[in-house]
Amino acid sequence: MAGIVTFLSDFGLSDGFVGICHGVIVGACPEAQVIHLGHGIRPQAVSDGAQALAGAVPYLPVGVHLAVVDPGVGSQRRAIVIRSADGRLFVGPDNGLLIPAAEVAGGIELAVEITNREFMLQRVSRTFHGRDVFSPVAGRLAGGLDPLELGPEIEPEQLVRCRMPGFELQGSSLEAAVQYIDSFGNVQLAVGREDLGELFAPGGVVEIDRGDDRYLAVCADTFADVGGGELVLYEDSDSRISIAINRGHAAELLDIRPGGSVRIDLSPAID
Repeated sequence: MAGIVTFLSDFGLSDGFVGICHGVIVGACPEAQVIHLGHGIRPQAVSDGAQALAGAVPYLPVGVHLAVVDPGVGSQRRAIVIRSADGRLFVGPDNGLLIPAAEVAGGIELAVEITNREFMLQRVSRTFHGRDVFSPVAGRLAGGLDPLELGPEIEPEQLVRCRMPGFELQGSSLEAAVQYIDSFGNVQLAVGREDLGELFAPGGVVEIDRGDDRYLAVCADTFADVGGGELVLYEDSDSRISIAINRGHAAELLDIRPGGSVRIDLSPAID
């Protein structure tokens, strides 16, 4: 695995949490190459983190994938390692965060509960398992540790699953969960282009329903297919349907927030 460790979390960057975890990883495996996938996952939003990790895996080298979005830290939830069929190792809490990514990587081949304190920091706090449990374990795995040394095996069907955001399509009326809002204000929805079939037609016009306000958007392949300041519905790089404004901030204009949903009429009657 060449010492590769990828790291995803909801820690943000305003505190030292990410840097501390990075230091613990390298302390456990000095040759580790740490790739930061991002630390801006919405706080405690397990499904957001699960989707982000699963979407990233196809573009990552095989290695150790550390993910920490852990609202149950300090509770009875388990700390786990999952090995996927293609040889990746996923480290994090047993709350569903890791499973979609492991499934993208060929499915779960092995699951282990982390119980062996030899591979944790000497003092384990109840509120920072990212530092005290997951980071040292990720580092040791990157250095070649056998996951079976960490604790007992778990049957894959006993792992916790999280409820992933989705969509409902009735005729031409779509209601989709907001999956992610990036720094440009582009709004990714929990629906793929293939889910919409012929209802998504480049050049077609749709209507976005925001309560008292309604906005027209054009289905297109990219932002440049519409004029500056115009709304566009497009398939993004994760093969999801997203809303954007060419040279603008769609989330602000439409008052869309993470964790919400959006209604779109894909075949509106336009006067």
